[in-house]
Amino acid sequence: MLAAALDLAADRLAQARAAGMDVVACGVGSAGTVDAKGVVTHATDALPGWRGTDLATAFADRLGLPVTVLNDVHAWGLGEARHGAAKGSRLALVLTIGTGVGGALVRDGELLRGRHGMAGSLGHTPALFPTTHATTGPSTGTDVDTARPCPCGAAGHLEAYAAGPAILAAYRARGGTAADLRDLAGTTDPVARQVIHEAAGFLGRSIAAAATLLDPDVIVLGGGVTGLGDLLTVPLTEAVRRHTPPGLGPIPVRLSTLGPHGAVLGAASAALTP
Repeated sequence: MLAAALDLAADRLAQARAAGMDVVACGVGSAGTVDAKGVVTHATDALPGWRGTDLATAFADRLGLPVTVLNDVHAWGLGEARHGAAKGSRLALVLTIGTGVGGALVRDGELLRGRHGMAGSLGHTPALFPTTHATTGPSTGTDVDTARPCPCGAAGHLEAYAAGPAILAAYRARGGTAADLRDLAGTTDPVARQVIHEAAGFLGRSIAAAATLLDPDVIVLGGGVTGLGDLLTVPLTEAVRRHTPPGLGPIPVRLSTLGPHGAVLGAASAALTP
């Protein structure tokens, strides 16, 4: 995978220079936790062998350019804050819901990476169950033995209940036959609608907790799962409203305006203004 990425970057660099462009830096957005030196310090089981990859050195050696490396969701969040749905905000909480649940915090147009590069990682916080959850009773927790495994290696995290693969697995466990999550967009199947509603509840409760802690100006949502449309976003937004304290007032919840280009713009922006 690294070799393919390096080849692609070198090809684009050659094309840009052939067109007369003065390329001065390279920005990289990568899955996994990325430290300040551009090294992947942790990656889920979806990327075996990615942990420990020194992306900054690999791209700098291949391209002969200064390189800035960010986690891909951090890059996307920076793109939205500087050029997209969160532009002009003082503090933005930017979340992507796709194969995983990732997040980024951007203050005054500057990314807050945190000590280990994991700031905003809402998907790897414990899932908050409804207070009437049948297994645990009046609680927001779950027994470790019954918690769903998370791709990070832990159990019971939000990502295990609300990411795309988790939603599809829950639907199939109840007899659904969809081959892809996109098949459920606009569905009238009551089982699918219930599964999506439950995922929206998990997301909304966790986002409300984060919003209460951070008091952001805006919350931006992106990622493939938002393609489910109102089936997901309406109950999610309602859950955020219901679980945040009155003192916060209504927090705007917006959809990404940059889509898949957000991470590219954010990584490029970080490389030019680190």
